Amino acid sequence: MESMVKSQLNDLDEIVNIDREVIGSDSRRKYIKKAIEEERCIAIKNEFSLVGFLIFDTNFFSSSFIFLIIVKPTERRKGYATSLMEFFISISPTKKIFSSTNKSNKSMQEVFKANGFIQSGFVENLDEGDPEIIYFKST
Repeated sequence: MESMVKSQLNDLDEIVNIDREVIGSDSRRKYIKKAIEEERCIAIKNEFSLVGFLIFDTNFFSSSFIFLIIVKPTERRKGYATSLMEFFISISPTKKIFSSTNKSNKSMQEVFKANGFIQSGFVENLDEGDPEIIYFKST
């Protein structure tokens, strides 16, 4: 059984550990802490522990932007990313929701498509040779 929670500061270490497991460092610790303090971080728990999180903002041309959706590698392909997205869509403070992923990230592209997001453009030169695909959904 899964549950969504608004992340609290006492979740910080567990969230950073998930992020570190995926990106190999804790370089986003301050960013994650700030998102938690500003109530922009949603976590998903299974019956044992946190398994993923979503961080959003509402400063993308007055629209919501999902900056991060991270799920523990051992818990992927179990619907957690979709659950995070569906929950955020249901509480989004704006009608327009944007997000992005690298062109090389085929699995995340599938998650966006499965959740009704459409491609809305590309941004070059963020990651050398791997353009960012922008996705959009209206609520």
